[in-house]
Amino acid sequence: MTGTLSQKRLAVLGAGKIGGILLRAFLQKGLIAPNQVLATVRHPDRARAFSEQLHTPVSTDNRAAARAADIILLCVKPQTVREVLEEIRSEVTAAKLVVSIAASVPTQYIEKHLSAKVPVVRAMPNTPCGIGCGMTGICKGAYAEESHLEAARALFETVGRTVVVDEKHMDAVTGLSASGPAFLYIILESLAEAGVKVGLPRDVATLLAAQTMQGAARVVLETGDHPALLKDGVTTPAGCTIDGILELEEGKLRVTLIKAVVKATQRAGELLFDK
Repeated sequence: MTGTLSQKRLAVLGAGKIGGILLRAFLQKGLIAPNQVLATVRHPDRARAFSEQLHTPVSTDNRAAARAADIILLCVKPQTVREVLEEIRSEVTAAKLVVSIAASVPTQYIEKHLSAKVPVVRAMPNTPCGIGCGMTGICKGAYAEESHLEAARALFETVGRTVVVDEKHMDAVTGLSASGPAFLYIILESLAEAGVKVGLPRDVATLLAAQTMQGAARVVLETGDHPALLKDGVTTPAGCTIDGILELEEGKLRVTLIKAVVKATQRAGELLFDK
């Protein structure tokens, strides 16, 4: 598996919500040409509409897509992974790379249900990948080499940032960065509502909240400073910020967010019913 994806054929099995987001992003970014992609969905009507929309082949035949591909991106729900693996098993050889974004499904499970010692990389992207600002955690299975890991990273770095972790941390990646956008949307919505409460027009309040959240995140990423240090830089003695922080602490926002990630992580470990 070379470092470039320019000559590779990609099969996206299960181009639903996140699979569709990734496929659109790969095509828009020019990572893969339309004639190098084969996508599958469950229903024929959806396949025809999606094919016309993206100008790339879309079918309901997972086996044919896997046969023709060098890289198989497995985007199906955890509960249907076994069914799809059994369907494509005869078409997947050790010369191919399987990249799975099925939450909670271990690489060992995928390897066990394929006929050969197939390189498997497990990935957990999030929905901001759709605008090129995603975050993806990646780990490799028993038969994957560094070159396979780099090929997977090349896919996901097209749509954001990646981090390589040990597989034991993948459920935590799911609970934090995959579920995290939903938590942040609630915070953003609450800040905007607060702006309306103190007299701002709703569109202005939403813009202020969203840009402030984006700016704060970029400062963390670009400076590498600890969030607590950056928070202290905003908090002046006897100023208005410290009063707001006291309200957050009294409302247990910090503890609630921690518990939300813990709960999401625990649930991620339960999604694969067929162990």
